[in-house]
Amino acid sequence: MNYPKAVIEKAKRKEKLLQRIAEGEALEQVCADLSVSVSENRLAAWQAKYEAGGQSWQALLDGRYGHEQKAHSALREWLYERKRQDKTLRASQLVKEVKAQFGVKLSEGHINYLLRKRSLTAPPGRPYKQITTESESEASPTADESLENAGTFFPGSSQGRDESHPER
Repeated sequence: MNYPKAVIEKAKRKEKLLQRIAEGEALEQVCADLSVSVSENRLAAWQAKYEAGGQSWQALLDGRYGHEQKAHSALREWLYERKRQDKTLRASQLVKEVKAQFGVKLSEGHINYLLRKRSLTAPPGRPYKQITTESESEASPTADESLENAGTFFPGSSQGRDESHPER
């Protein structure tokens, strides 16, 4: 694993501290020289870890020091500008474009989170209905149309019923 330079230097300072204490120097003096603050309990844990790791500074490396940031500043600025250009874009389409542009896979939820921070998301809920134009309204039925056959499937009287069941 590639550790940052600061993490490696910290582990090497811990190793120097342990070596100097093993040589007999006072803990307070070594801590002051190396600009390290450590309690007796923590020192014992470091010594056990150091000895179990073969007395190597690699054994003193911190476990987690962070993770690489996928959505770096250039990607975010591109994303914000892309959304400003086309407000109809949705997260699913932006995921594909980010992958093509930067080679980074972000989730739809994370893209929505980034856009929400800049108030670039669409309002919640369903979009409003579009106002129909005249050409579209011709296809839909109007109140002027004939309703002659309206009761064909649902007769209102007993006509056409089977005579074997008079109670219906």
